[in-house]
Amino acid sequence: MANILINQSVAILIDGNNIERSIHDETRNTNAMINFDSLIPRLLNGRGLNRLIYFREGRSISSKLADRLYNQFYGSVVACHKTADIPLSIKATQLASKVDTIIIMSGDSDFIDLAKHLKAEGVRVEIAAVKKTTSKYLIEEVDHFHEITKNDWFMYSGGKHYSGNKYRMQGKPQTNKPVVHKPVETPKAVPKAPETKPEVAKKPVSTKAPVKKPAAKKPATKKPVAKPASKKPASKKKPAAKKQEQVVPRGAVKK
Repeated sequence: MANILINQSVAILIDGNNIERSIHDETRNTNAMINFDSLIPRLLNGRGLNRLIYFREGRSISSKLADRLYNQFYGSVVACHKTADIPLSIKATQLASKVDTIIIMSGDSDFIDLAKHLKAEGVRVEIAAVKKTTSKYLIEEVDHFHEITKNDWFMYSGGKHYSGNKYRMQGKPQTNKPVVHKPVETPKAVPKAPETKPEVAKKPVSTKAPVKKPAAKKPATKKPVAKPASKKPASKKKPAAKKQEQVVPRGAVKK
């Protein structure tokens, strides 16, 4: 069979928070990290890599991760204000006319509408994520699903560095060993001693009969003396006016 040259341009967009959370839940260890050196070649499978962008929430991101992605794949790390959904979706729509295939490393169901839009633009859409934490509706919508397994991550140990909202461990890779969780010993409850209330001294009861105190005499109240009514000066009566006698002319008879 003749060798066929597959000339496809691929962009890989990584939702860092979703992938990290998925492998941490799977391993129950926050030291688990993605091994990009083996995962990226498996995703490409002979195709050409156009872009590799790692989106992650938080301003403080490991500089070693950014340097490693740049040195190996000319990749870049983008710090997001909140979640990576919106910045990743914007970048995917910008690259739709420049690449043939877009691989989204996330199992979040929020990317279902983005996958529909990219497919309508003629772009092949693939998903790479942990199957246990990937939405089944997202798997049904995309053209192909790449399952991330335990062979695609390893454990880091060494100095601590702050990456996003939690501390991560960084150092030399370790082999995948089963994590043994020691049972946490719960402190035994110490019985509390019963509280003793202080005794209050009782007052001696007197046997003598109570002495009655004489009732206090109320001071006699003086009755107010009525003042004699002031005599009004007798008003002088005016003398009655004397009637004028009618003068009867002589010779007339009195009536």
